[in-house]
Amino acid sequence: MIGAPHAHPMQVFRDACDAGALLYQRCGACHQVQMYPRTHCSGCHRDALDWSISKRSGTLASFTVVHRAALARFQLRTPFLLALVDVDEGFRLMMNLEVSAESALAIGDAIAIGFVAGHDGHSIVVGRPAT
Repeated sequence: MIGAPHAHPMQVFRDACDAGALLYQRCGACHQVQMYPRTHCSGCHRDALDWSISKRSGTLASFTVVHRAALARFQLRTPFLLALVDVDEGFRLMMNLEVSAESALAIGDAIAIGFVAGHDGHSIVVGRPAT
């Protein structure tokens, strides 16, 4: 079993990221895959959710270059790339891409998903072009 029996789903997700694993949920009743972590299925509303470990690969669905960060703590990192990645297991995840703003990226490019340390000491999900 992944996570403590009564832990909040977001805490289970964050703990797994800190350990280097990208988790997602699949409903045991209707088999829908979902991300972000929740207590009930977003499709059938049952609480029959199971955790699965992603292979951490996907396809670039969209991206933008951020020149003006919404929060001051991110301003020193501008410009940076913010992307939507269709993860191979069937969910979409927003993440920063660890490439320069001048990199030649195209929708449909393969993305490898990893982690970096966040400002609060927890790992955050990032993408890189797959090699």
